[in-house]
Formats: sequence, structure tokens, C-alpha cells
Amino acid sequence: MIIDCHCHAVKGTRSIDPWDTGGLLEKYLRRAAKAGIDRTVLFAGFHSDYAVANREVARIVASHPGRSYGFAFVHPERDRGRIQALVKVAVERYGFIGIKAHRHDARITREVCEVARAYALPVLYDVMDEVAVVNSLAQEYPDVTFIIPHLSSFADNSRAQLAFIDQLVRHPNIYTDTAGVRYFDLLALAVKRAGADKILFGSDGPWLHPGVELSKIYALNLPAAEERLILGENFLKLTARVRQRPVLRSLAPVVSAPGRLPQGGPQRELYDPWLSEQELLG
Repeated sequence: MIIDCHCHAVKGTRSIDPWDTGGLLEKYLRRAAKAGIDRTVLFAGFHSDYAVANREVARIVASHPGRSYGFAFVHPERDRGRIQALVKVAVERYGFIGIKAHRHDARITREVCEVARAYALPVLYDVMDEVAVVNSLAQEYPDVTFIIPHLSSFADNSRAQLAFIDQLVRHPNIYTDTAGVRYFDLLALAVKRAGADKILFGSDGPWLHPGVELSKIYALNLPAAEERLILGENFLKLTARVRQRPVLRSLAPVVSAPGRLPQGGPQRELYDPWLSEQELLG
């Protein structure tokens, strides 16, 4: 089974850039079917309200039964204090099996990581070259799976990608996808050093052609068992542990930024690990 773990399904509302335009999903689905791709992970483009966007993704997933999976897109800053509520609806009502966050919106927060931990959801987090954060995520949340797409850089930052490969090798809970990786030799190096069991096939559809992206996997000339891992088995393994109901840990009291977060239980008294001490203390 071939699973594309990276495809946007809903038109974004924040710009008229190519990645926020609509009307391409049906073309993607035709191309994917022709390429032999069996299933696809869908999530929104950049959006002004991810609750609305996730609902639209759910509608699309439901309209293609057995063909697609949903990931809940969240904005770590704008959705602060309601991440749990957004993910609850996405998982328990829509049947979604992952979280998507993007540095273009905001840096990932503890709140996102804690909610992912509660539902055992993988987090697809585009770091946009900020590879230093990967070590922190891996070490502080060793029981959360993080998929860092594009070998960490859609912008072809080879230095960032090389640094990330070291992290991919070192941390058991860090994975990557192949979407939009244009330095083919770096992709081959990642497979060689980290192993095929740390790599997932992704296309970054619908604006990248899924057949073209899939051809890179075949061009690696891997043994059949390793190729199967990348093309779908790794994804199925990572999502097999997803829970339909959260397991909330008993959290020790943590500092919350006064005036920034709503009250309402320890799961909401979470703060951004990149806030300065002055910001935390108000």
C-alpha cells in the first residue's frame, strides 16, 4: 500500500500565493491514482480559522471513504488555550489521526505537544529551517512522534538539512517525509544514515505532482522491504497507536503567562518554551 502523508486539501484564506489556492485537489487525486498511490493524508492550507478549515477537511475525507486520512491543522499562537478543544473535535468527531503545525504560523508550543501526547498523535511540524528546536522536542517529549517534513527545509537549505539528518539519526521519535526534497543525494544520505524506518513518503500535493515525488522513492533503488516502509508501513505504524480518547497526564503546576492564557484546568496552563523569563513572569 502506498500512502502519501503530506497533502493540502483546503484553500487557504491568508494570501493568494500558489499554496493557498484551491481547485487542485481533484487533479491531485487523478494524478495520485495514476501513480498508484492508494491513500493520502489531507490537511488545510494556511487559514484564518483552523476550526473551519478542519471541518472542511473532514467533509472531504468523509467524501472519499477509505481513500484519505485527516490531520488537524492548528495555529500554536492564535489557537492558544483551545488546542485541546480543536483536537478533541478533530479526533473524536472527525476521526483524524494527526496534528499539523507550521512555523510560518508560529513556533510550536508545549500546549500542542501535550495534546499530541494525550491522544498519541503524530505531529507533522514544518520547522522552516529552525532545526535547533528538533533536539528540544525530541528530548522533552520522547513519547511524542514528530514528523519534520522536507528534511526540515522546503527552501532547499542544505546546511539545515544536513544538520537535521544528524538529529534524525540520533532521536528515536523524530521522523521526516520526502515531500519537496530536491537535493536527491541528501535524501539518499538520510535513508542511508537514519534508515528507511525513519522516512515517510510525502508529496506536498496538490501543487507538487505526486507521481514525480513518488519517482524519487523508486530512484533510491532500495530493497523491497525498505521501500515498503517508506511508502506506507512507517505511517501505519506511527498512527496505529492513536487514541480516540485522551490520556491526560497529571501535570505539575507550571508558570503561565498572566493575561495570555485562559484558566480552566492544568492542561491549559501551558506555556511556550521559547518565551523569555520576563514574558513568562509578565
